[in-house]
Amino acid sequence: MKTLLNVLWLLLCGLWMAIGYVVAGILCCLLIVTIPFGIASFRMANYALWPFGRTVIRDPRAGAASTVGNVIWLIFAGIWLAIGHLTTGVALCLTVIGIPLGVASFKMIPIALLPLGAQIVSADSPQAG
Repeated sequence: MKTLLNVLWLLLCGLWMAIGYVVAGILCCLLIVTIPFGIASFRMANYALWPFGRTVIRDPRAGAASTVGNVIWLIFAGIWLAIGHLTTGVALCLTVIGIPLGVASFKMIPIALLPLGAQIVSADSPQAG
């Protein structure tokens, strides 16, 4: 079932979301200071392509630099990405078939808000539990 949902997601909205995250990642990598944001954007692009069967966990070892970076990200990009995922999720939930896809869009909001210090892992991995 995960594979079917991932294929539907990829065709309906995942590819476009991933392209957007990759473009943002390339733009962030133009300056040395914003390379960590670019790397986080590439991770989110990977997650946006194939979200079912994976989950986001917080790294307890993430330090103060991660927190400061997340505050900067939240102000300049996180709020807008979260609003985008929220509106996409609501639009997808308007149809019965789109409800699981809408839930996946809602599931991406936490990493869109605070990407630094987060890891995307398989939902079956011991880390996810």
